[in-house]
Amino acid sequence: MIGVMNDQNVYTLINQQNGNLAFKIFSFNNNSHFDNLQRNNYYSIIWVKQGEGLLKVDFSEYQFTDNTLFAFSAYQPFMFSTHGKISGVAIQFHSDFYCIYQNPADAKFTTALFNNIYEAPCFGINQETGKRFDFLINELKHEFSNQENQEYELLVPILKILLINASRIKDKSNQTSTKIVDSSVPYILHNLKIKIEHHFKKKHSASQYASLLNISPNSLSKLVKSHFNKTLTELIVERIIIEAKRELYMTNKTIKEIAWSLGYNDEYYFSRLFKKSTEVSPQLYRNSVGFGKAELN
Repeated sequence: MIGVMNDQNVYTLINQQNGNLAFKIFSFNNNSHFDNLQRNNYYSIIWVKQGEGLLKVDFSEYQFTDNTLFAFSAYQPFMFSTHGKISGVAIQFHSDFYCIYQNPADAKFTTALFNNIYEAPCFGINQETGKRFDFLINELKHEFSNQENQEYELLVPILKILLINASRIKDKSNQTSTKIVDSSVPYILHNLKIKIEHHFKKKHSASQYASLLNISPNSLSKLVKSHFNKTLTELIVERIIIEAKRELYMTNKTIKEIAWSLGYNDEYYFSRLFKKSTEVSPQLYRNSVGFGKAELN
């Protein structure tokens, strides 16, 4: 990889094999970086130090104010809507540079940050935590400034420390969710999302979730269709495909292993389901954007 320093506020590493972003850290003083829908092929940690606005992500919206930390997975859609300026710092890294889920010990610490699409991908940080993050961010920048060492060996260890700290803080936080709940959506549908998040790897049918919620499959399907404009099966499959994509671009597991982990004994059925939802096969998706792409070069 080669390091590119654009200016004193932007530090970038590019993967020489494919030209993709490997690692980047930069400061921002407006919303121009995030005011359109983001579907990046890398993780993003965004610390809004000053400013307020609305985050739109996946199926939800969240209000945020000063000193909010955001964590987004690769390909997770998000954007910020603000009326005034926001300022802070962003860290972005590709799974080829640091793949959290390849190491179970690392995954254990970062699950709270990146794993649940139905939970708020943000949390507030206090002054003490802010000082700790500032120190780690300065250490990351210092590693770029070290002219005697162009290997940047300390970037991953420092990044790992920052992620573990963020994960622990979010995991321990008992803050009240700032999620804007649409009062027109029945409470049972909010419970449905929770049930899907907990069981999507094992339960794939609409009737299974109807049973969990003590409602008839027909009634639940009508509620889902009227409020989400999609079928219950589509809602379940949508979550399965998101997880499948993460496995494909972040690990070197075989298609069979991924299918098995998502509750499918027949990898060919899983592949057909994936292609129907994405218009490409799992292998083509991996070769195009995933961890396997690096192995082909």
